[in-house]
Amino acid sequence: MNGHNFRMPARRCATVAAATVLAAGPVTPAFADSAHPAGGHGRASATVLRTGLDVSLLNRTVNVPLTVTLNEVRAPRSAERTALSARLDGVNGGKPFSVLRADVAKADATATASRSEGTVRLARARVHVPGLPLLSVIEVDQVTARATCEAGRAPVAVADVPGAVTVLGKKVTLSAGGPTRVRVPGVGEVRLDLSRRTTTSRTAAATALQLTVSVNPLKLNVAEVEGTLTLADATCETPTPAPTPTAPAPAAPTPDVRPQGARAARTDLAETGGSSLTPYLAGGSAVLLTAGGAAVAAARRRRD
Repeated sequence: MNGHNFRMPARRCATVAAATVLAAGPVTPAFADSAHPAGGHGRASATVLRTGLDVSLLNRTVNVPLTVTLNEVRAPRSAERTALSARLDGVNGGKPFSVLRADVAKADATATASRSEGTVRLARARVHVPGLPLLSVIEVDQVTARATCEAGRAPVAVADVPGAVTVLGKKVTLSAGGPTRVRVPGVGEVRLDLSRRTTTSRTAAATALQLTVSVNPLKLNVAEVEGTLTLADATCETPTPAPTPTAPAPAAPTPDVRPQGARAARTDLAETGGSSLTPYLAGGSAVLLTAGGAAVAAARRRRD
């Protein structure tokens, strides 16, 4: 008895527990990851000076490439660099040679999830090439370039060269309508392209000055310089926005489809069919009839 009394509650507890689990349905972990991918940062770059010059020494018996990139910075990581001069060894009789002298030479590049920008600023800058130690290829009071790419807005490129510009010792007026050429007899020729700006739907680029240089002082072939110089170059790329989560579309209601001409079932009609007790009643009646018939037969036998 005691054992039976203890088993019944245990069975009932197991049944209740199973029913509870089934009623609760599947369990979803509370720490399920519902995060969606975030957007990416934009990109930006800024360069104060870039040279691509070919320097030929001693009647082109010695060729020295003058490839200098001054104050180049790139983002997504914000960066800033400031320098006042760039030097190159080995093209001035083995002595250091100064390519750029400036009171201010600053490059800055920043990039966040909503905005990227590259900026360059030069003040009182002088650019030299080998063979012209005392004469600057170009002197500018101020040069600026800026490229800004902001999410949701059109990219912007701005470049400006305000103030006086001196090329190979000559003061010149730069034109935005086309290149400016400066020729100095016995020295060389410089072509200047002012304020190049390019924008697309997601990028921007600004170059304040680009020079094409061909210098051969007095045509002595002591130091012949040809190539390009770029002052104040900035670029940017618009950040990629984070995708917007979309809510699932609501399920369409199930239509109530009925056969044509069908009527709804009535629930207030009286029952006319058999119930679940009908088989038992029929079976009991058959037993009673059989028993009665057997009793009548027995009585007749006794009389006879």
